[in-house]
Amino acid sequence: MTKGGMESVEVFTAEGKGRGLKAQKEFLPGDVIFAEPAYAAVVFDSLTHVICHTCFKRQERLHRCGQCKFAYYCDRTCQRAAWLNHKNECSAIKRHGKAPTENIRLAARILWKMEREGSGLSEGCLVPIDDLQNHVDSFGEEEKKELRADVESFLEFWPPHCQQFGMQFISHIFGVISCNGFTLSDQRGLQAVGVGIFPNLCQANHDCWPNCTVVFNNGNHEAVRSMFHTQMRIELRALSKISPGDELTVSYVDFLSLSEERRKQLKKQYYFDCTCEHCKKQLKDDLMLAVKTGESKPSADMVKEVIQLSKDTLEKINKARMEGNYHEVVKLCRECLKKQEPVLGDTNIYLLRILSIASEVLSYLQMFEEAADYAKRMVDGYLKIYHPNNAQLGMAVMRAGVTHWHAGLIEAGHGLICKAYAILLITHGPSHPITKDLEAMRVQTEMELRMFQQNEFMYYKMREAALKNQKIQVMPEPSNENAPSLFHKKE
Repeated sequence: MTKGGMESVEVFTAEGKGRGLKAQKEFLPGDVIFAEPAYAAVVFDSLTHVICHTCFKRQERLHRCGQCKFAYYCDRTCQRAAWLNHKNECSAIKRHGKAPTENIRLAARILWKMEREGSGLSEGCLVPIDDLQNHVDSFGEEEKKELRADVESFLEFWPPHCQQFGMQFISHIFGVISCNGFTLSDQRGLQAVGVGIFPNLCQANHDCWPNCTVVFNNGNHEAVRSMFHTQMRIELRALSKISPGDELTVSYVDFLSLSEERRKQLKKQYYFDCTCEHCKKQLKDDLMLAVKTGESKPSADMVKEVIQLSKDTLEKINKARMEGNYHEVVKLCRECLKKQEPVLGDTNIYLLRILSIASEVLSYLQMFEEAADYAKRMVDGYLKIYHPNNAQLGMAVMRAGVTHWHAGLIEAGHGLICKAYAILLITHGPSHPITKDLEAMRVQTEMELRMFQQNEFMYYKMREAALKNQKIQVMPEPSNENAPSLFHKKE
């Protein structure tokens, strides 16, 4: 079955996994298999006044809706584009006296759209919303309690003059949101800012080593003529060569965990047992648990002791980060690394987690040389574990490149930025804002590298003068959040 711009894929029944998507033609790495606008989407409660409610970009100054005083937009273009979806919400918020939570708002937007368009297949959708998985039967007691509270709040918010839906169907919609809500990010792709429902994407099954990736594209309303505007959408992009008939898969979780941990997480959040090749054969687990080899190979007890110390340190680090005590974080990382280095191999995930935190926090504190050393070791480990075209890998290599540039290590910095650019061209595409930023960095570091190769002394003199004259760019404050995960699922 294909419909409205979805000719290159078809829905099929995947053995033991329910529905899935498969390719109808060949795709090469970086190809966009399909792009899909959101069926409905909302900004997170905590960010409603700093993120545009149409394109989900973070902006300095936003226009507020004069009616409900709740919704914010980049400009009149975004406000006009939002009106069809905001009109009912606007009057419901005024009637209700305040805006409800993001879950209630998203459910209401879905049901208003159904009221307008009917519950059958909407334009470009392979599967109607009624048919999406809700997993309500698999909910635990706590989840059922939350579901009942959501349904009650929804009924208080839902206007009496709108089409009325049965309790069971409203519960189904909340179940769909819980299992299929997709994380929307800001224009840099670094912060999760909202949640949306994309029915076609929901059909893609999980694989820990997938052949596709999903990138959120905020669209572009900046062109003078509206005919050149592009709408907010997700893009399903090929990571490797895909042949006609191959199943299209995406990863619901980050690969950088042991197969047993990934399986637990998938079971808890998405209610299925992962049977992918990497989980069944525990591929890469040996790398993620690597210990030092050679004459002074550590004993099993020593390895166990260092891994426990690493887990305890990560808990202490989280506490110190929450309190913004970054010097304490650095101290904890250095102490832990001293114990890990003689015992754990260079791809051990406990070592990599500490290296990642240390490089990020030291960069923020502008201790760039030490940060660059840790970042380089982290990237070397990641390159042996991740798929070569993994978006998380691309972002980590980019951060390492910027850290090296800040440390004045222009050759290594330029090399890492080029490597990151090659990965992000495939995962994000050339027009994504983060790829464009990276391209600008690549051009700048290339120019600096040429200068450095011609005259090292002059290069450092000019760099010193330039840094004196401009405020050194401060790295963003370390975040306690991981990179936005694919589906928005409350832990």
